[in-house]
Amino acid sequence: MTIDIGSRRELFLDDHLIENTDGVELRLHRPTPRDVAIVHDRPWEGNTCFYHTVFRDGDRVRMYHRGSHSSDNEKLRHQVVCYAESGDGKTFSKPELGIVDFDGSKANNVVWDDETGSHNFAPFRDDNPRCDPAARYKAMGSKGMEALYAFKSSDGIHWSFLRQEPVVTDGAFDSQNLAFWDAERGLYVDYHRDFYVVDGEKIRGIRTATSADFLAWTEPVWLNYGAAPHEHLYINQITPYYRAPHIYLGFPKRYMPKRAESDGGDAGLSDSVFMSSRDGLHFRRWGEAFIRPGPQQERWINRNNQIAWGLIETEADVPGTPPEISVYSMEGYYRGDSCQLRRYTLRLDGFVSANAPLRGGELITRPFTFAGTELSLNYATSAAGSLRVEIQEESGQAVEGFAMAECEEIYGDDVDHVVRWESGSDAGALSGKPVRLRFALSDADLYSLVWR
Repeated sequence: MTIDIGSRRELFLDDHLIENTDGVELRLHRPTPRDVAIVHDRPWEGNTCFYHTVFRDGDRVRMYHRGSHSSDNEKLRHQVVCYAESGDGKTFSKPELGIVDFDGSKANNVVWDDETGSHNFAPFRDDNPRCDPAARYKAMGSKGMEALYAFKSSDGIHWSFLRQEPVVTDGAFDSQNLAFWDAERGLYVDYHRDFYVVDGEKIRGIRTATSADFLAWTEPVWLNYGAAPHEHLYINQITPYYRAPHIYLGFPKRYMPKRAESDGGDAGLSDSVFMSSRDGLHFRRWGEAFIRPGPQQERWINRNNQIAWGLIETEADVPGTPPEISVYSMEGYYRGDSCQLRRYTLRLDGFVSANAPLRGGELITRPFTFAGTELSLNYATSAAGSLRVEIQEESGQAVEGFAMAECEEIYGDDVDHVVRWESGSDAGALSGKPVRLRFALSDADLYSLVWR
């Protein structure tokens, strides 16, 4: 079967485009911790601020999260929805909005305090071309475990119910439950928490539904992870990848209910894992952690290490290098008077790579058709490593002028490198025709490709 990739970006994070490998394996990469992006230390915030949502909106990055505090690791003293924003995606400020009265003052950044929604309000910007401007921003939020309700806003600050009745009722909703507009499918998509039973144990899992209008939703179905083991997935954090929106990425928090804190405290340790999907239903889920708790003891406490929903492209921390992707992860939850969100970064498309050691390896793609003239790669090698590419006919025969021996040796680190052969970089004569690519890698990582 020939795959039509057109001019879309393809990432090497599954076997969708891969037919054969020899000495090459898919390798999960982990983000680098950076500075703290926001500290939740105001009276209406506290040590149990949770369920963060971030997304870019024009020249700013919006953030929403629960503001709450627990004095005994059990009872929440209050729950409100807080708003923050950033110009660079690295540090966030808390504007005084004057909307909600908290302890006698509206000098705060609270946007919602109704019992319905305050536990886990999860907004998004609705880019549906038919969207009513009065509902340009939408959100899902629950009332305890009972149901999900829909909310709307024209400015992302002032919110109201889209309707008073719940829109999704089949699930267990005291978690961060997401919905967003998927332009590829032309539908709204929901991902929410529920429980299923294995050998008498209730397991936290994820279900999904779709809607044409954000009000009437299909019957939710369970996600399929193939042969992956049963694990508690406390949240899902699934999103279309903004550089390749036909691919879904997910960053669920893996919850270990029987593992206790090192000081003998509460059970319930967590880390974050990574998964991806081509259809929004069948996911490849990695068993190794995407973000480990690490050396900070406060991250080895019950329910820490949750990743915020949303990927933000930010200026690199190292001057003169390409932009990076920022993700944000919770720490300090349940201890002290506050908690905080730390920023982590990884390279563009840098979630998983096709990797080969110095001794070398090869990867051959499935037959595909493309639209464009030049092949661009996102790759990295060591100083001794290298990468070469051969364009083949569907049969596996090298195309004249594009054989491996005719490819210029590639080495370095680049998110947008145009491949050249002795005849040049123009392969436009092959556009629309079934071809394969054969890669030879040595101490190299190949993250993605795109034809343009």
